Amino acid sequence: MIKVGLIGLGSMGHVHLDTYLRLEREGFPVKLVAICDIDEQKFKGKTQESNVADLSTVHDLSNIHTYTDPELFYQEEMDMVDIALPTYLHDVFTIRALNQGLHVLCEKPIALDADKGAAMVKAAEAAGKNLMIGHCLRFWPEYEYLKDVVDSGKYGKVKAATFYRGGNAPLWSYENWMLQVDKSGGALVDLHIHDVDMIQWLLGKPEAVSALCSERYDIVSAHFRYSDGAIIHAHADLSLPGETGFEMSFRVHLDTATLMFQAGQLTVYPADGPAWIYEHPGDSGYYREIKYFAERLQNGEAVTTSRPEDSLLTLQIVEAERQSSGQGGQFVSIGK
Repeated sequence: MIKVGLIGLGSMGHVHLDTYLRLEREGFPVKLVAICDIDEQKFKGKTQESNVADLSTVHDLSNIHTYTDPELFYQEEMDMVDIALPTYLHDVFTIRALNQGLHVLCEKPIALDADKGAAMVKAAEAAGKNLMIGHCLRFWPEYEYLKDVVDSGKYGKVKAATFYRGGNAPLWSYENWMLQVDKSGGALVDLHIHDVDMIQWLLGKPEAVSALCSERYDIVSAHFRYSDGAIIHAHADLSLPGETGFEMSFRVHLDTATLMFQAGQLTVYPADGPAWIYEHPGDSGYYREIKYFAERLQNGEAVTTSRPEDSLLTLQIVEAERQSSGQGGQFVSIGK
């Protein structure tokens, strides 16, 4: 039985809570034994707005130990800690858990800057424990299918691709931490990083990146340079006015097909046949991500789908984009 401690019961914390309770109902050998959050009212059903999940469900937490003090939380008997805290707290709480001999699943991005992320990777290596960063698109069925198509060469090579995600400003975050660049990194680090991670997962590390960002990094437009000439672009905007809602999408042009993901539906347009819609079982990337990590622990296996060093590289690419934006969009090489 894998004993889990969850720290952070905000928007993503609720998504993770739902998942652990579902896994328990399904008979998976995992048990959520403790939750920590500084706001005690969240244990009594207090919720907030969210652009990623329905938080209306109120769970009975009477059989789960709840804490507002992290020191008491870390005294619980646990096998792993799930960290769903604001970005600027990721490194401190992750390293604390690893040093205590616990496996860690931490929400994306790995950290606020690459130096802190590197310290997390080093701590995991020293502890000999699994550390995985929750880059959920690697477990999102439509993005997984795209990965399979690219790796298999079924439709040839990628010639061009555009990735987009955006929505209204996240006015619902705790004490508006997501609107504070020194705590979230803005949309560049918090939102756009999803597509950066997907691009480097699909195509490897780019030679260089070029980006233009708004003053507070809530709008980002980036291009990625690859030696094979593929034209790759990603755009993010977390400041849209009006009730636009949240959107994530992509269009990928391969030699013999176009794949388009819009409004939650992936359509494949082969060059030599009719278009068709990709169907999948329906489980979300969040559920599949958490179950994957738990299965690795259950089987004593290392994480391979979202390794911490890959998440660190993603952050390093984002930091190169920030540097490029400060230089008027000039291409910046990605270091080793």
